[in-house]
Amino acid sequence: MLTIKDSVHDHIEVGGVAEALLDTPAVQRLRHVSQLGTVSLVYPSANHTRFEHSLGVYHLADRALSGLGVGRDAAERVRAAALLHDVGHGPFSHNVEALTHYHTGKYHDDVDELLSEGAVGDVLREHGLDPGRVAALVRGEGRYGQLVSGELDVDRMDYLVRDAHHTGVPYGTIDHERLVRALTFADGELVLAAGNVQTAESLLLARALMNPTVYTHHVARIGKAMLRRAAARLLSVSPDVDADDLRRMNDHDLLVALRTTPETEAFAERLLTRDLYKRAVWTEIGDVPARVHDPDHDAVRAYEREIAEAADVDRAAVILDVPEPPSMTESSARVMVNGEVRRLGRQSPLVGALRTAGRNQWRLGVYAPAEHVDRVGRAAVDVLDLDVGGSRVTDVRTGLHATLDEFGVDSDGDGDASG
Repeated sequence: MLTIKDSVHDHIEVGGVAEALLDTPAVQRLRHVSQLGTVSLVYPSANHTRFEHSLGVYHLADRALSGLGVGRDAAERVRAAALLHDVGHGPFSHNVEALTHYHTGKYHDDVDELLSEGAVGDVLREHGLDPGRVAALVRGEGRYGQLVSGELDVDRMDYLVRDAHHTGVPYGTIDHERLVRALTFADGELVLAAGNVQTAESLLLARALMNPTVYTHHVARIGKAMLRRAAARLLSVSPDVDADDLRRMNDHDLLVALRTTPETEAFAERLLTRDLYKRAVWTEIGDVPARVHDPDHDAVRAYEREIAEAADVDRAAVILDVPEPPSMTESSARVMVNGEVRRLGRQSPLVGALRTAGRNQWRLGVYAPAEHVDRVGRAAVDVLDLDVGGSRVTDVRTGLHATLDEFGVDSDGDGDASG
């Protein structure tokens, strides 16, 4: 049994299959994969890794299992899945996942191959565990998969608290100990026991507040978009790197590859020196035509080419950043109320307000080097047919600062967040 000191959970005891998995290459790689990717460009202390987060998820899963009466073999599978749930992440976590999915059709929770082969597969089989069943738990399948990946999973319980701790932003603070103790099963569904509607609301509210302040802060989004563009260029020009290779890199591997490839060297230098593109357009969902709300990879590239041609700049000077449509997975969490299982969205009046807030926080971004911002902004408004009411493009970029400031988000265009 190992005892590991953790910045969030104090002491974490690791035993059984999890202890044996700790020193496998797949798990140790997570020491070099940042939890929040480019968010550290905004919050300098946000340098925690997927490795420590995985330990936290394991710890919370272990605590939850002790109160759920799960059998020994099933519990060991869940503990293994909790520790291994992020081994499929590529460099900078979610920052390049859309790109690798475009090329491979796989997301970070598609880990069957990783878990069945090499040292991880050997350890699992030595402990009598089927790698395929553990991989299914990572994907959230089955009764106990809900604990690893679902609306009430221990994954989000750990990352909200951990991300808040390392950024210094208080909005992710939740009573994760109560959440873990309140977990129970009703008709095969993972639910919160009676008397915990407010406990569930705290999870929902924390996620809603952390989203604009941390996860979708405009500087982090610009850095993410630049990193994704550089990685896409790397895949198109390097004969030595394909999408499967990219998925298995860590942060340092990708930065080295970008710096040593002539076609991506400039992007790498900008990211390393925080010489980021600026916002040419930053506008609300109501100003964006429906055809641009959720474009696929090829449509985004086509829009970027068209904007670059209209602005008479190099294609590399234009990045279109369209976030996914607003969603609120946590609102589907289930709670016991008056002896029946109810969705939080049905029970809590907060859900409707937070859904509206999420829609209001959505922003389409077009980014460009500082010297091209005005030309690119005007071209983007025309090409994307944005409804800006005849305002100057600079108004599109600056008119939302008051809204952003309400959430504590820096609005000076390129500075750090105040928190």
